[in-house]
Amino acid sequence: MMAASVPRNTATMKFVILAALAAVALAKPVYDDSHSLESREHIPILKDERVHEDDGRFSMDMETGNGISFSKSGSPDGPEGTVVMSGVYSYTAPDGTPVEVKFVADEGGYQPDSALLPVAPAFPHPIPQFVLDQIAKAAREDAERSSEEGYSYA
Repeated sequence: MMAASVPRNTATMKFVILAALAAVALAKPVYDDSHSLESREHIPILKDERVHEDDGRFSMDMETGNGISFSKSGSPDGPEGTVVMSGVYSYTAPDGTPVEVKFVADEGGYQPDSALLPVAPAFPHPIPQFVLDQIAKAAREDAERSSEEGYSYA
């Protein structure tokens, strides 16, 4: 009886190993060859000018052979010497649309400006006066509370 179960166990073990190998082969990642380094065409850098001044000011202009351009300048004019910069970049979208984005980066964060960026819709209705009154009352109460915290009653 024992001898008959050994070949069956061996066959089951071989099947499990074969199924595991098939699962590993099917789970192999498939890479898109269009993004491989070998298939990319060489895009020349037509312009790359960088200026760094001793006082922290800088500027950079770059342009590539496929129409991408990037220009920015900045200086440590922000609060506590943070760098404030502005610039513009442009390229052609895959559908042929020319894209230009102007930006400012300062203590307010990165602020892009482009005709292609979405704009929030206008508020659908006017804010009722009682809501505006409540907001003003809350602001007054906050101001009173913060001024009272400055006094000590000890």
